[in-house]
Amino acid sequence: MAAKKRSAKAESDVKFIARNRKARFNFEFLERFEAGLVLQGTEVKSLRAGQCNLGDAYAEIRKGELWLKNLHISPYEQASRENHEPLRARKLLMHRREIRRLEGKVAERGLTLVAVSLYFKKGKAKCELALARGKKVHDKRASAADKDMERKVRNAMRGGMRRRGQE
Repeated sequence: MAAKKRSAKAESDVKFIARNRKARFNFEFLERFEAGLVLQGTEVKSLRAGQCNLGDAYAEIRKGELWLKNLHISPYEQASRENHEPLRARKLLMHRREIRRLEGKVAERGLTLVAVSLYFKKGKAKCELALARGKKVHDKRASAADKDMERKVRNAMRGGMRRRGQE
């Protein structure tokens, strides 16, 4: 009984700040990773207020370190001169062996690391990254057609269930 309560609490400890929905449309995700963020105090306060834009954010590996680029965190209104730069590069925290493995994949296959979501987990800011390959225009059309077909099948099944129940 206690284990169930603990697991339910663990799931509720994750508070999403932002999601990058456009990334799913533009990229095919191969693997997902979780990384911690190194932030300044005013950035944390802005994130808690939901003031960020994850639209064009991506990760880059430089000198064996992982950096998050193009993440826009709005300046905290109550802060004065101690405010942060909105588009600065932020360091991501991952194990060294994971970074090396990612570095090999990104360099070798022409893949990219895209920021998928930003959230607080047990009070710490985390970023979900995806190792992704860019979709071509025809891939986007095919995935849109697949979604369309699945929706039609679901609706047909749901409608069929209703008709049988009424008879």
